[in-house]
Amino acid sequence: MVLSKKRARHVIEEIIALFPDAKPSLDFRNHFELLVAVMLSAQTTDAAVNKATPGLFAAFPTPQTMAEASESEIASYISRLGLYRNKAKFLKKCAQQLLDDFDGQVPQTREELESLAGVGRKTANVVLSVGFGIPAFAVDTHVERICKHHDIVKKSATPLEVEKRVMDVLPPEEWLAAHQAMIYFGRAICHPKNPECDHYPQLYDFSSL
Repeated sequence: MVLSKKRARHVIEEIIALFPDAKPSLDFRNHFELLVAVMLSAQTTDAAVNKATPGLFAAFPTPQTMAEASESEIASYISRLGLYRNKAKFLKKCAQQLLDDFDGQVPQTREELESLAGVGRKTANVVLSVGFGIPAFAVDTHVERICKHHDIVKKSATPLEVEKRVMDVLPPEEWLAAHQAMIYFGRAICHPKNPECDHYPQLYDFSSL
């Protein structure tokens, strides 16, 4: 049974209240580094990405330097990450596209971001919201699991359905805070196995609604 809009908003806002200062856990200094870090984070922990990126960014600080590098050179800096050969191929191609199509700048629309090699909807949404402050809601494994576990969406919902539901439930100014808080909540409390959400009864206190 999927929660009503009011109740779904209550649950998410209680999660935000648990982690009000949640910040992106990927390390980056500019839009290009953010884009690269988010691309690398697919099927890999943010902590692992943060270990790999200092050397990578020191060697290839701009789209031009990365585009000029060979795939094997790029791969050597990220070889401890999952799917690193594929990611190296995407990074090189993406860097070349930034040069060819966007004057070396990271674009600021979802459509343009998704035109880049290795960039899907989730990555585009993170770059828009975290990098540019443009309202967007990214759905990762934590967000999808939490929304299904707490009946914000049906168990069979696709990531796009999760995204649309949360955007319908919350005002745009809360989308980024919700995304960040859900990541922390998923790591600390709403685990894939043995979730501890029952320790936080305020999530389910709908008496004031």
